[in-house]
Amino acid sequence: MAKRLPASERKAQLLDTAAAVFAKYGYSGTTTAELAKAAGVSEPIIYRHFKNKKELFIALVEQSGKDTIDLWEKALAAVADPADRLRRLIGGNPMVTLKGNVRYRVIVAAMTEVEEPEVQKALQQHIARLHEFISREIRRSQASDAVSRRFSPELTAWALIQIGLGYGTLAALGVPNNGQDNAGNHVDDIIGLFMLGERYKK
Repeated sequence: MAKRLPASERKAQLLDTAAAVFAKYGYSGTTTAELAKAAGVSEPIIYRHFKNKKELFIALVEQSGKDTIDLWEKALAAVADPADRLRRLIGGNPMVTLKGNVRYRVIVAAMTEVEEPEVQKALQQHIARLHEFISREIRRSQASDAVSRRFSPELTAWALIQIGLGYGTLAALGVPNNGQDNAGNHVDDIIGLFMLGERYKK
């Protein structure tokens, strides 16, 4: 029998377990029975916290977005220089962190697999929150002349998100030498030089 946990801890445990199960079986192939078994609880425990699999999945997407923003905010908390903040943000792809690797594999798969309107809306809102955060940082860098104003913060943020998704997806596949060359240069260096010019330092 599973150890009794406070509601908040149990919910967090279920979300972590769900990420691994969804990553293995996909959204469509996962059942609440499998989720309960992996978490070491009964199905009624699942339903005590989530109405159904869809609600659990949406909660996982929402929590992943919150965790990503928290990760970025912590990384930038003690950094005042706009160029340095942007450098850290460019290198802060959540898809290659230990926790984010699994969760974003689930999210990327769901973008092509799931057609349920509520799930699609949650995925759209997730990306919108990340886009808003990145746009705000780029706007701050442009205001200090650290970054060119040739393109809008919104468009530049989309470019970073799209590059980040591509890099993260290939990283999840374990593609050898993904995003780097034999000289040790990384795709982050290209982005940094384009955006920050000589203010970019490896």
